[in-house]
Amino acid sequence: MKKLTYLDRRKSYILYGSFFVLIAIIFYYNRFAAGIALLISGYVMYLDYKIKQAMSQRYVDDLESINDSFDEITRGAVFAIPFPLVITDSKGHIVWYNSRFKELVGINGEVFRQPLNSVIEEIDFEEVKVEDQIDVEFEDDNLLFHINKFEKTTGDNEITYLLYGIDNTPYVDLKEKYEDEQLAIMMLNIDNYDDVRQRAPEDIRSFIFAEADNMIKDYAKQYDAYVRRYESDRYMILLERKDLEDMKEDNFSLLDLTREADIGNTMPITLSAGVSFTGENLMDIQREANNSLEIALGRGGDQVVLKTGEELEYFGGKNQAQVKRNRVKARVISEATQNLMKESGNIIIMGHQNPDMDSIGSALGMLEMAKHLGKEAYIVLNEVTPAISRLYEKLEEEESIIDRIIDSETAEELYSSSSLIVVVDNHRKNSTECPELLEHTDRVILIDHHRRGQDYIKNTILTYLEPYASSASEMVTDLLDYLPDRIEIPDVVADALLAGIIVDTKGFSYQTGVRTFEVASILKRLGADSVHVKHLFKDDKETTILRSKVVANMEVYDENIAIGVLEEEVEGGVLVSAQAADELLNIIDMDASFVLTPVDEKIHISGRSSGVISVQLILEKLGGGGHLTAAGTQVETTLEGAIAALKEAIDEYKEEEKDEVYID
Repeated sequence: MKKLTYLDRRKSYILYGSFFVLIAIIFYYNRFAAGIALLISGYVMYLDYKIKQAMSQRYVDDLESINDSFDEITRGAVFAIPFPLVITDSKGHIVWYNSRFKELVGINGEVFRQPLNSVIEEIDFEEVKVEDQIDVEFEDDNLLFHINKFEKTTGDNEITYLLYGIDNTPYVDLKEKYEDEQLAIMMLNIDNYDDVRQRAPEDIRSFIFAEADNMIKDYAKQYDAYVRRYESDRYMILLERKDLEDMKEDNFSLLDLTREADIGNTMPITLSAGVSFTGENLMDIQREANNSLEIALGRGGDQVVLKTGEELEYFGGKNQAQVKRNRVKARVISEATQNLMKESGNIIIMGHQNPDMDSIGSALGMLEMAKHLGKEAYIVLNEVTPAISRLYEKLEEEESIIDRIIDSETAEELYSSSSLIVVVDNHRKNSTECPELLEHTDRVILIDHHRRGQDYIKNTILTYLEPYASSASEMVTDLLDYLPDRIEIPDVVADALLAGIIVDTKGFSYQTGVRTFEVASILKRLGADSVHVKHLFKDDKETTILRSKVVANMEVYDENIAIGVLEEEVEGGVLVSAQAADELLNIIDMDASFVLTPVDEKIHISGRSSGVISVQLILEKLGGGGHLTAAGTQVETTLEGAIAALKEAIDEYKEEEKDEVYID
């Protein structure tokens, strides 16, 4: 505009200058004519000035008119704009909103000066930040709300927030479609294929598995899934994620269908499955599904393990693990263990923290195997707990053993790249006596009988995890039995192995199979003395009194569950709670028992069951694990908080059980 004004003036100056030159020339020839010309020029200049002044005013008027029109258009557009707008004060109270916001939220009545989160719960100014983009779902719409902050520089510097929502529905719909159609892979296994086949009459064996095969295929067909059998007892099922969600809602009823099927089989057919839909490619998804299947089998089978990102979900697994006699596997594991020991430097053996008879007994057994093979071996033991104190007194009389028991610090000093780590009676890294050792190597042998949990040790070179076994001591004795040369072990080691079996089977009452008694007879031949073992379990007067107090003050919860509390923190509290849980289970009509006690600023919970209720699944909800009949955990809370959390876990377990039928 300034440039145009400058050009106009320059032209005017040229014109006026020309006038004066002409007037001067005329004046030279005729003064009268020059006067007339001067008057005419003055009048033209006056008209030019007035025209320019009028045009300038008109321009100002036009600008003011446009501004007025723009304000009107802006106001109309803000009210009629197709996405919601709302303005709040600094505290998040509504001070203005447009028609679209009112229509979308469905405002009835006066909401001015009301908190915005009273209308849209997802937007809370105490939690959200200005840079946040908040996803809000309405009935048929999904909007992404943006927050703009405005601060007045005059007055009291009042802060105002403008929020506007952008329609996010197409993106959300596309995302849901992608997730629904995401590929999931299920790896399915018939747990007891060989046992069912061997027990079935020969003339109907083929019929039984043909029917089982049809049941699996019919189940997959219900969910539009593709199924392919690639081994006699293994299947791969491909399905979409939305159909997998339907299977979850149905609690994977295929497990119940096959288990309850009566097609000529003399024992129930149980299935295990691993499922995953996470991974960058098909190979990753299949690998995760296979890993999940291994976890399902490691937890005893008859269940589904679903991998969802970093989390695992469990379905089923409320039955006792089927006892299997697989002598071939034990022999193969024994030979592999011997080979690994022979090619290693020193061998470091460790059980779990707060060791019991099974942990120390199985560790002693592996120590004897290493010594038999001429290897230098050590047992990591940081604390002599009351549960093993009597046994430890016996071990102190054996120099060849007691000199091989070390603490974590010494174990780390003795470790080298050629060392072999043997973990017994535990598969959780942070529960071992020295978790730091597991960070240095994958030369780890894992021997355990607990159902596998989510935080298991993954970097192993050999895993022998059999949840059907009575104890780690039974498994280790099995391995010793397959040494090429007859092994001779100290009587105290044989006693410790037998004591480990007795502890975990509650005197051969639970989780006991034929092999358990066979192993006990092997230990008897190796020098175990049942009288000596019985002395290992004797308690002092104080322990007996504490245990009696827990039993006397126990609470019956939900008619068939006993809950006891050892309120004071005492030495050996874990042992007392475990013993008290065993005694509570002897009360008529009690199907499960739990005893709580404070230990090192945590609350320890021991759980026991007769087999009707899975204490493992209950305590897994609190971060623990174990077996259907025996489990434990520790929680960081108060005693009252732990009792409340335990009851909530029991309620959840029973609620989940309502819609499922399980066979003991």
